[in-house]
Amino acid sequence: MRHFLTILQIPGNTFKFFNMEKQVFIPLVLALMVVGVQSTKLTFTNRCPFTVWPGTLNNFGKPPLSKTGFELAQGASESLDAPVGWEGRVWGRTGCSTDSNGRFRCDTAECGSGVVACNGNGAVPPATLIEFKFQGDGGKDFYDTSLVDGFNLPFSIAPQGGTGDCKVSGCPANVNAICPPELRVTAGGATIACKSACEAFNTDEYCCRGAFNSPDTCKPTNYSMIFKNACPLAYSYAYNDGSSTFTCTGADYILTYCP
Repeated sequence: MRHFLTILQIPGNTFKFFNMEKQVFIPLVLALMVVGVQSTKLTFTNRCPFTVWPGTLNNFGKPPLSKTGFELAQGASESLDAPVGWEGRVWGRTGCSTDSNGRFRCDTAECGSGVVACNGNGAVPPATLIEFKFQGDGGKDFYDTSLVDGFNLPFSIAPQGGTGDCKVSGCPANVNAICPPELRVTAGGATIACKSACEAFNTDEYCCRGAFNSPDTCKPTNYSMIFKNACPLAYSYAYNDGSSTFTCTGADYILTYCP
């Protein structure tokens, strides 16, 4: 919600803000927090033929969203408001249930909290990740899709009502269908996720570490190109080019599983 306020100077050179609608004075510090800014609405929509459990994680120093994990039935939508300047990531968990000990667990993108809310825990790879930084440099939102930690669900990001480039991004393809055998995570004979080569083989080359820890030495591999060819707008390895990061200003976002 945007707040429109008038600045008044009162005796003693003290500045206060005056809310013209409610006709009350508002302390300066509070007014500076609300004038000309707005939260960002994230609407999660599930078009998969099964239930998905979204997970969210704030970056260090940023507040968590009002829900860090919840159930989203097939065809359902739910919206969360991200505070101004929020940074973090979201993902989707699949195959979730509560075991005989009362512990909640998932087949893919598990966050390990033991309950539906992730409570500050990130996704266990492989997981399709959507990363955000709201109201960053120049007031722009920055967003990207990362397959650096592998893939578990098709996902799209669609800005709504913003200004600037504001492109739809994500990874709408089902990478599980083309995942090579050595990267597959399976359950009941079906491929439910696709590991990154780093997760599967744990080498410096595939993980972009050691002698490969720079843009000059960390290069695409046959494995990362499987992800990139399927989803060209997503990051497929640690030093993937900047064409996978997008910007928009003043938008809300629709996040769709299985778009």
